[in-house]
This record gives sequence, C-alpha cells and structure tokens, in this order.
Amino acid sequence: MTLLLEYREKIKRFYRMNSVVILPVLKFLVAFFALNGVNTLLGYMPRLDNIAIVLIASLACSFLPAGFLTLLCAVFSIAHLYAMSLEAMGVGLCVYLVLFLMLFRFAPKDSYVVILTPLLFSLKIPYVVPIVVGLIGNPVSAVSVACGVIVYYLLTMMVGCAPTIRTMNDFSEKLRYLIENLMENKSAIVVAASFAVTVVVVYVIRRMSVEYAWTIAMVAGAMVNLLILLVGNLIYDIDLSMIGAVLGSILAIVIAKVIEFFRFCVDYSRTEKVQFEDDEYYYYVKAVPKMNVAASTKTVKKINTNTQSGVSVGSAAAARSYAESRNTEKPGTVARTRTEAGYGREHVTPGTQRTQAGSQGTAARTAGRTGNSAAPRTGANMSSGGGSYGTTARSAAGRTVNPSGNRSTVQQRTRTNYSAQGAARNSQRAGDSEDDEEFF
Repeated sequence: MTLLLEYREKIKRFYRMNSVVILPVLKFLVAFFALNGVNTLLGYMPRLDNIAIVLIASLACSFLPAGFLTLLCAVFSIAHLYAMSLEAMGVGLCVYLVLFLMLFRFAPKDSYVVILTPLLFSLKIPYVVPIVVGLIGNPVSAVSVACGVIVYYLLTMMVGCAPTIRTMNDFSEKLRYLIENLMENKSAIVVAASFAVTVVVVYVIRRMSVEYAWTIAMVAGAMVNLLILLVGNLIYDIDLSMIGAVLGSILAIVIAKVIEFFRFCVDYSRTEKVQFEDDEYYYYVKAVPKMNVAASTKTVKKINTNTQSGVSVGSAAAARSYAESRNTEKPGTVARTRTEAGYGREHVTPGTQRTQAGSQGTAARTAGRTGNSAAPRTGANMSSGGGSYGTTARSAAGRTVNPSGNRSTVQQRTRTNYSAQGAARNSQRAGDSEDDEEFF
C-alpha cells in the first residue's frame, strides 16, 4: 500500500507541475473523440466529416471553455441533421434548445458531462457516468447526466428514422413521424430517470459520516441503477441487456474505486472523535485522517575527495584553523605554508617562533626526514609587501649528524625578485633546527 501511495503522490505532483500542458491536451482529446464520434454516428454532411476540420476544431476547443465544446458538438450534429432532412434539423434544434436552457440554468459547470455521456454510450460503458458523477459532483449534476442520455438517444433515433424519412414527401408527415418516435422512445426515459436517481443516491450516501461511505455509495448506486433498469424493462419492454448492465456496473465500481484512491483515501483505523464547547454550542467532531506518504526524492551529495594531511581542501575555515594550530614551532625551526595558489611570504627568525600568513584554503603537507640531504623545493607566486616574487628556488643540503646526536642544517635559498625596475635580489638564510622538522 505504501508503494501505491508513493506513486499516487508522484502522479499528483506531476499533474500540479505540468497542469498547464496536461489540461489543454485532455481537452483536445475529449473534443477530438466527441466530434469524431458525431461524424461517425451521423455522417450525412461529407464536408464536416473531414479529419482536418475535426483537428482544427479540437485544437480550438483545447484553449476555450467547456461550454464552447458543447455548442460546437451541437452545431456539428445540427449540420448533419440538416443534410439528412430539414424536419430532422427542426426537431433536433428544438430539443437542443430545451436541453441548453435546462443545462445552463441548473448545471452550467457540467458541460463535459453532457459530452462524455454519449461518448461512453458509444463505447458501451455508460454505467460509469452516474456513479462517478455522484462521487465527484452534486445532486444538480443529475440534470446534466439526463441531458447527455437524451442527446444520445435523440441522435440514434434520427439515424434509425433516416431511411423512412427519405421515402416520405410530405413535410407534416415527416415531422409527425419524428415527434412520435421521439416521444415513444421509452428507453431514453427509463435510462435518463435511472441515471438521475443513481447520481442523487450516490451523492447522499457518500456524504454520510459513516465508515467506508464512498464504497457503500458505489455499491448502492450500482444496485439502484440495476433495479430501476430492471423495473423499466419489465414495464415498458425496452430493448435492454441486463447482462451488459451488470457487467457495466461492475466496471463502474472498479473505475470509481480508482477515483476514490485519488480523491478520498482515508484510514478509518485511526478515526478520532473530539468533543469541545464554547459559550453557545457543544461540538462533536469525527476526524478521519487521510492516507498520505511523502514521495521519495533522490538527493545527490557531492563529496570532495581532494584532501591532504586529513584536511579537506573545500573547507577554507577548517584549513586556516588547522594551519594556525600547527604553525607554531620550537625555537630554531623553519615552517612553511603552501597553498593551492602558491606560497605566502616566509619570515624566519632563529630561536623564535615563525608563522606563515597570507594563505586561505591551505592544504598541509608533511615532508619526511631523510638521511643526509633534503630535496630542493620550488614555490610560485610568492607575495611580499613591496613586490611579487615570480619564481623561488630553494635548496637545502649539508646536513651533518654529530656523535652527540645534534644536527645542524644549512639551508641556502635563492629568491629572484622581478620588480618594476628589473632589479634582482638574492638572500641566503640559515638556521639550526631540532631533531624533528616539519614543512607545511
């Protein structure tokens, strides 16, 4: 279950981050399938039954409100009915006018329900509509569901009456024939009433403060829908497959459970009941926590392995503190600080402490003790108060070990200073050191 919750959070986060792109794409797909379904069902006007026109109209609907798609589908169907018969266009126009008045009066925000209901009827899964709309909608959404059912049965009735209408010549006879077939279409009345009642029942039950209210609403709505369809089939003898209705209701429950997972996933085992009061009322509150889990995120941590003598190069403050603590030596010692950019200015005073300053981001290096000689070393970019040292060559030699254990070290250093006047300067420094020498 935890894995599913993580995937849910990732999907919801992806939708929030990309909703600007996802919503137009979904609107485009709905418009394309709806308009293509109207052309496939009717198809009496070849000029509209063109994929290019459908694509252009769907692209326009992806950036316009939902009501524009409803109006465009009505225009497409009226145009096809006009190509079939003028009387059919008149009857369809009157029905659409009544439906539009009901829709925009009671459920102006449910335009997509009117579009999706005939579309799902053509896909043979219409029983998903009342249960899903009852879960995420309101009781007024029953009007939009009933309008969608009437639109579907109106178009199918027109297609069934088309061969007979084409054989008639009298205008009044054609009109009477269409009105009679429309009023005697008991299937549309039974299915519209069943879907409307199912929407209301599902909404009322899922709003109750009982445990597993959404699941109870799904099952109860499916049973109420099947019961009304069965009674209507027995009374009016409508052409309705009850096996298909049962299978469609099961599929509707499965789809509704998926929607519940994204909209109303709660943990009833941690339900809390709270009671408190104020100056005027007593409050009895039932709190059911949602099942949420934070989506796992990968954090890449960059580790700098360029360290020397246990001090990380990336930490300037730590290196400075480390160098200051190690740069104090015994009298007669020689210390040196080497940085990544070069060497700072050295100051040597025999018998006193020597510190090295002018470097940040230091890396310490310990030079081991050799037998009778020390290897020459070179540093670049040495800075002093009056000028800049370009190249420094330093050599140390002539180390002699006395029988008594004392050592004397003679270090000769040569520094070449290239100043603004081009003068050269050489210096030689010497000093005695203790048994142990450390070079930084």
